[in-house]
Amino acid sequence: MEPKYIGLDVSKACLDVAWSTGTDEQVPNDDDGIASLVQRAKEAGIALVVMEASGGYEKLVLSQLRGAGVPAVAVNPRQVREFARALGRLAKTDRIDARVLCEFAERMRPQVREARSPLTELMTELVSRRRQIVEMITAENNRLKQARRSDAAIQDSIKALIAQLREQLKVIEARMDRVAKDDEGTANDIALLTSVPGVGRVTAVNLRAYLPELGRVSRQELAALAGVAPFANDSGLKRGNRSCWGGRAPVRAVLYMAALVAARCNPVIKALYARLRTNGKLPKVALVACMRKLLTILNAMMRTGQPWALAEPKV
Repeated sequence: MEPKYIGLDVSKACLDVAWSTGTDEQVPNDDDGIASLVQRAKEAGIALVVMEASGGYEKLVLSQLRGAGVPAVAVNPRQVREFARALGRLAKTDRIDARVLCEFAERMRPQVREARSPLTELMTELVSRRRQIVEMITAENNRLKQARRSDAAIQDSIKALIAQLREQLKVIEARMDRVAKDDEGTANDIALLTSVPGVGRVTAVNLRAYLPELGRVSRQELAALAGVAPFANDSGLKRGNRSCWGGRAPVRAVLYMAALVAARCNPVIKALYARLRTNGKLPKVALVACMRKLLTILNAMMRTGQPWALAEPKV
């Protein structure tokens, strides 16, 4: 029998399901609807289920499918959109999207990543919540600067909200520390990462949550996942400028701050940054190279389990 595939278009209320046998259906995006779909997919021996990352609405069905042993993966929506355009499918409805996802699964067969542990999922949610609170504090501080000459009640309202957000930030960070300490593996990983000059606890926790592949894949794959890999732009005799794009934005953000600090206090990164600047590289270009070098070092340390004192590369 040929492998069977399912394309899932996920929304808040329902799941549009396209089977490779040609059947289309719609089921509720709730416990009962998902349980029925998972059971039928398991009985049918489905080879792969593909859905788009839909802002979190896909998490329940994805975890249920994986828990039942049905291979499932959430892919980048942009990849699927480009695939649909390549097929000439310009119309867009939920049913059409599900059918395109089914064809994407059958033709492209994206790699199924290892399912995250419940602890890793919890840590990721906590880190995401911390980032959201920090962004809200920054936004309110900017509003406070603009409200200097406004009514005093407006300023008091903004200040009160900032105080509440700072309290919530402390609660989330305390919860993150407890979760990290309760798991020996997570605590060891964070201790290992923070042994590198320039990498603080916040950076280590973010990398642990958003980049679980750290220490498990090659440095080239990791650079691409983080969005710091330079991609060629050549055609014929033309040799275009290499540029970095894509990847996981939260990882790139914490790597940027870590590299900025490491360029001052980490002997390896500091020497690299100075050499690149001497060779005429722009500051941001040199800093991105430092981000990639720092990530390569962290990847090697996580793979070998050696702290910075033992794994420090030669300058």
